[in-house]
Amino acid sequence: MGLHRYRYYDLVMAAFVTVLVCSNLIGPAKVASLEVFGTPFVFGAGVLFFPLSYVFGDVLTEVYGYARARKVIWAGFAGLAFASFMSFVVVELPPAPGWDQQEIYATVFGQVPRIVFASLSAFFVGEIVNAYVMARMKIWTKGKHLWTRTIGSTIVGQAADSLIFYPVAFLGVWDASLVIQVMISNFLLKVGWEAVLTPVTYRIVGALKKAEGIDVFDYETDFTPFSLETTDDDLEPEEGEAK
Repeated sequence: MGLHRYRYYDLVMAAFVTVLVCSNLIGPAKVASLEVFGTPFVFGAGVLFFPLSYVFGDVLTEVYGYARARKVIWAGFAGLAFASFMSFVVVELPPAPGWDQQEIYATVFGQVPRIVFASLSAFFVGEIVNAYVMARMKIWTKGKHLWTRTIGSTIVGQAADSLIFYPVAFLGVWDASLVIQVMISNFLLKVGWEAVLTPVTYRIVGALKKAEGIDVFDYETDFTPFSLETTDDDLEPEEGEAK
């Protein structure tokens, strides 16, 4: 089989990185509260959009395979690291005389180093775990029952993400009870989002597989997270396509 040409891989990568950078810069340090059946439900504000990165991660792994999903995860990691570095530099630049918005700007875009470290670490571990579980479960289920893979991989990946991010970022800054409360509520929200978006994931996966003419099974994949190598050896043509 010759080198496969992908029509939408770059677009999915761009969407993944965009959601990732925006959700990590805009929302993670804010704690929000909504009334649910008369009871306050406390959660991290960034959780409303961050789970979309896991949806894109599931789509990437299911359609393009672990190796290409891993490459996108590294791209997201680099994008998040650069955005954090840029925020630090811009906030630390001395304000011009007469410009009195420095305190507001620092409040919005200033980042505590431990939060940056927690975010980068949690993202990388969580996404790699999510992709690994997704790829392995695809083999175990022989490509059937996509919902078990999307939800199952999200449970494991988001658990790893939450267990790293909130204790590393906020333990000692927030009360321990608040850290645990937000960590659990965010985990439940993320998994719930994945379940709600499952029909959307099905449609996107089906459309991409048909458009790309591939269905990847990671039988011979090297699952090390520390590689950018991809090959076309794992490609399986869709039913009806010629090898």
